[in-house]
Amino acid sequence: MKGKIMNSLYQHFRPEEREFVDQVMEWRQFVEDSYSPKLTDFLDPRQQKITESLLGKNQEIFVRFNGGSAYSERKRAIIYPSYYEPQEADFSLGLAEIVYPKKFVRLDHRQILGSIMSLGVRRDKFGDILVTPENIQLVFAKEIADYLQMQFTHVGKTKIEIKNIEWADLSTSTEEWKESQTTVSSLRLDAVLSSVTNSSRQKVQALIKAGQVKVNWRVVEQGAFQCEAGDIISARGFGRSKIMSIEGMTKKEKWRIVVGVLK
Repeated sequence: MKGKIMNSLYQHFRPEEREFVDQVMEWRQFVEDSYSPKLTDFLDPRQQKITESLLGKNQEIFVRFNGGSAYSERKRAIIYPSYYEPQEADFSLGLAEIVYPKKFVRLDHRQILGSIMSLGVRRDKFGDILVTPENIQLVFAKEIADYLQMQFTHVGKTKIEIKNIEWADLSTSTEEWKESQTTVSSLRLDAVLSSVTNSSRQKVQALIKAGQVKVNWRVVEQGAFQCEAGDIISARGFGRSKIMSIEGMTKKEKWRIVVGVLK
């Protein structure tokens, strides 16, 4: 019986998402059995959407997300029974500023991300990396606070310092998407990306094969990957775009889609 239920759930998600679907159902089972809340690691927006879709219609088990602000991309989730009311402190979020000699060097998101992960810290243990002209801030899981303080001392050859700051000092940025309508011959990744970037199919296929294209924050190396509404696509050198909606087919049997490009 359980197998039939899971198979019916799987059909709503891509094959590569089944492992995460299983994880969400395990979290749900834990909350049901223990009648206590479950705090997750940081989830990307696609994982948040899957979690919400699996738990959102349940009248006994609820879910709430928090990544530091309403504009956070990566967020932790608390899955909880009806009697429980999550507080902000329950999400166990830390906020730090990365102090470095700004007059002599400029650090970017990619460098910060690579340096943290080179320490053996999993990506799901820290949230958004906020890079502005004024500062660089990092949202992280409090359980790794001491490790970061001791081990995260350099970004490349640049010496840095982790300075814990108050949430009132959090940098926020709202994403703005410039929307446009286009048509594509198919919903294959290479066809969609070619249209969005106004590049040749051959060029985007080379990017995909080189592992320089991500869909929903995961590297996709198959040009035949089928895109869906809501997918966020990022390609090296072209930034990030999002399939806002799929409007159907034209008389010439092409797909009409609305695409947003991050400003």
